[in-house]
Amino acid sequence: MSFELKSTHWPLLALALRSADTQRLMQDWQQRYGDAAGFFDQDALLLDFSALSDSEPALADLSALLALLRAAHLQPVAYRGGSAAVRQQAAAAGLARADDALDAVQALTASAASSAIEPTPTPAPERPAVGALLIDRPLRSGQQVYARGRDLIVTAMVNPGAEVVADGHIHIYAPLRGKAIAGARGDENACIFATCLEAELLSIAGTYRTSEVPLPPEVRSKAARVRLQRHNDAERLLIEAIA
Repeated sequence: MSFELKSTHWPLLALALRSADTQRLMQDWQQRYGDAAGFFDQDALLLDFSALSDSEPALADLSALLALLRAAHLQPVAYRGGSAAVRQQAAAAGLARADDALDAVQALTASAASSAIEPTPTPAPERPAVGALLIDRPLRSGQQVYARGRDLIVTAMVNPGAEVVADGHIHIYAPLRGKAIAGARGDENACIFATCLEAELLSIAGTYRTSEVPLPPEVRSKAARVRLQRHNDAERLLIEAIA
């Protein structure tokens, strides 16, 4: 995969580019999020070029990439890392340096607030989601379920190629053979529970593990809990069997 979407210590997401090939990145993006309408809600976004070579020339089509992200209801506001050419290109596109990221987010918020021409009555605040989202049907390859602002409970199989996403915890009371992404908006305390763990991908708050790293025999195809463990500023997923 040519990119990784991560949570940050700032109040914005970070898109970490692993390749300067913007066409490939856009294809990968469409494959991952093309059918995920409503997944993002005008979230501020930091473009992270740190993984690119210091000698990398300007990106082939940064403007098209930015247009794709904005169409997905993301707001690119800042950048960090990259070669001199890439940094100059990002600045010319109106992105702020990472050091100015907080100011950029505040400016974005202020701009949105001042865009109203006439004052309107203050709407009643949206009621928070009550309880977890319950899915009681099998999820086939290509299907995605997102529990925004709450936990997700699935009582049927998550097949390979299917994806379950939640801002909180994920509970799978059936074989988990697809992708499970908990703490999607940065909740590092979120966990993934499965009665039969055979996942293609596990992710919590941007830290992930794929099936390229085989699960230990003590948890594979067994009941297990996945949580985020931090040690000396490093993060990893800890997978524990449930007795």
